[in-house]
This record gives sequence, C-alpha cells and structure tokens, in this order.
Amino acid sequence: MLKVGLTGAIGSGKSTVGRMLAALGADVTEADLIARNLMQPGQKVYEGVVQAFGRGILHPDGTVDRKKLADAAFGSAEHPSNRVEELNAIVHPAVGRVQDEWMAGIGKANPSGIAVVEAALIFEAGLQGQFDRIVVVTCPLEMRVRRWVERNRVDEASARRELERRMAAQWPEEKKTAAADFLIDNSGDVGETEARVRKLFEILKREAGQSNG
Repeated sequence: MLKVGLTGAIGSGKSTVGRMLAALGADVTEADLIARNLMQPGQKVYEGVVQAFGRGILHPDGTVDRKKLADAAFGSAEHPSNRVEELNAIVHPAVGRVQDEWMAGIGKANPSGIAVVEAALIFEAGLQGQFDRIVVVTCPLEMRVRRWVERNRVDEASARRELERRMAAQWPEEKKTAAADFLIDNSGDVGETEARVRKLFEILKREAGQSNG
C-alpha cells in the first residue's frame, strides 16, 4: 500500500486534485475534516483548544467557531499575538494519529491500495515521515487570491490579507516544492490539471504494485 501526502499553499487546489485522485480510484481523506471531528465537544482536542483559547471561540451551542479560533490563532485586531504554534501543538499530534490509523485500515483492506491524505500543513506539522510520497500542488499567488475571493465571497484586498496571514504560518511554496516527490501545476484549466493527475496516478499505481489491467 502506498501512502501519499497531498499538500500545497492555501488556494492552490489541493481539494480539486484530491477529488480527481479519488475519481481515479485512490482512497482520499482530508486532514481538515479529521481536525473538525476532533474539535467536536467531548473530544480531548476540543477540551485542549477551549482550555488554551477560552470559551470566546465557541458558538452559543458550544461548538468551535472556526473563524474566531483562526483569529485567535493567526492574529487579528482583537487578538494581535500569533498563537499558531500553540494551536498546532494541540491539534496536529492527534490528527497524525488518526491519519495513521486510517491508512493502516486502507492497507489491511487493500494491500496494493493508494491512500491519500490531503493536508495543508504536512511539512509544518513534521508529518512527512508518515508518507511514502509527497505531492505538492502549485499555482501563482494571484490565482490563489482569486479563488479565495470566489470561495469566500470577499473582496480582493480582504482575500489577500487573509492569505498572507495564513501563509505566514506555512512553509514558503518554493521550500515545499523542493521537498516534494511530485508536483502538480494547477495554474491552467481543469482539463490540463486532470491530465497531469492521470499521469501521476499511473506512476502511483505502479509504485503501489497495481497492475494496469
């Protein structure tokens, strides 16, 4: 079974590439969804986050308000200090354990399977050792800004500020690409990206020991 980490800068199109790999036959999960589940009331990660950042990050129903948590962690006018490392120290080890368990389950069910974990912070969390191969998705900053505008329905200036705020807590793109086993250029149209992902998947299949039949 081949373990693949799928990462890239914010707005690069990781989720798009993940969906394409899933459509081709890979098993794909998202670290962000794992983290969301771990931050549900009653979970140890939830308790740790609330203890560290206070009940001001919660919705009235007690669930985590992700925007308030992001403001508290990444810094805002109300919370000027950057506490990303503190948040990551609570969340990342638990996410890493769940990822390991998920990949182990895929390997038991299909020894020649391809298990893909899409995660923004594989390198930053020090989790690259979990994977046999790392795929980094790339595209220019201006494209990422436009995608953030479309996805979150905000103006360009707000999108740029938010991207820059979050990117400050991540490895620079050139450092990620240098550490990657494979790159997917997502700066073209969907068809071009699909063609690149299909080529990548054929390589991953061979490495996982799958036949072409």
